[in-house]
Amino acid sequence: MIATRTLGSSALVVSAEGLGCMGMSQSYGTADETESIATIHRALDLGVNFLDTANVYGVGHNEQLVGRAIAGRRDEVVLATKFSLWPGENGLQINGRPEYVKSCCDESLQRLGTDHIDLYYQHRVDPTVPIEDTVGAMAELVAAGKVRYLGLSEASSRSIERAVAVHPITALQSEWSLWTRDIEDDVLATARRNGVGIVPFSPLGRGFLTGAIKTTDDFEAGDFRRNNPRFQGDNFTRNLDLVDAVRGLADAKGVTAGQLALAWVMSRGDDVVPIPGTKRRTYLEENVEAAAVPLTTDDFVQLDMIAPRGVAVGGRYPQADYAYGDSPDR
Repeated sequence: MIATRTLGSSALVVSAEGLGCMGMSQSYGTADETESIATIHRALDLGVNFLDTANVYGVGHNEQLVGRAIAGRRDEVVLATKFSLWPGENGLQINGRPEYVKSCCDESLQRLGTDHIDLYYQHRVDPTVPIEDTVGAMAELVAAGKVRYLGLSEASSRSIERAVAVHPITALQSEWSLWTRDIEDDVLATARRNGVGIVPFSPLGRGFLTGAIKTTDDFEAGDFRRNNPRFQGDNFTRNLDLVDAVRGLADAKGVTAGQLALAWVMSRGDDVVPIPGTKRRTYLEENVEAAAVPLTTDDFVQLDMIAPRGVAVGGRYPQADYAYGDSPDR
């Protein structure tokens, strides 16, 4: 059974590694619902109780799938979901208006088949709505018993500071891995100073750091990585050098590249709980084993040489402004 960690200065105890469920409904090629539900059940059996979804994943489908998977096992789960992103005419739209916060929560509760959400994130900060108004509405959900703890995703230092002045923020979900270390510049210190735990998504570099991806032909039609700048042209080729170096160190330790990359993220602090995503039991079990991978001082030195900040080539998203919608101070 995997160990547990406490998120920030809150009382929310979760498994030291969570399970990102997005790929069970979108973005990473064809999904098998039967295998996806079996993967969630296997996660719970292994003590991985921290499940992450969002209303926008599969446009509601992912929450419904997770709801079916945890039916009869709700008391074993720390359930996290998100709001504020939704498809619009020109791509994903951000909405942080208070009335929207409340309606999204009610819809998510219905899809998930539960009466409360353990951790409710604002998926992206809406730059057109004061974050104080959004978090104020989220706090009302806590008071109503519909939500236990609040979180932010991809928020800047300034937004974190303004949010915690309204209500305690339990977790910040941001991308963090050996090839995405932006959070280390200033956001990490701000979060920790305010007692906010860290939930890294894509800790395996959207699967790239596992070493399983050798060419863009490995992506199915419809896989969003085909349009991601880091997986295109010369960027792809240059980023493979990073993966090869990680694999070399992993081979010397007798572990997989993915396990080494995930162990590195988990080593960043006891307040760090990564949520690697997978839709298959085999990869889930491999990821869980990463929690037991020992890293030496020499390993850290080598990994810092292999993957310094800014090592990856290409943007994280096709839309340059999607990572941080509230980014005047980043």
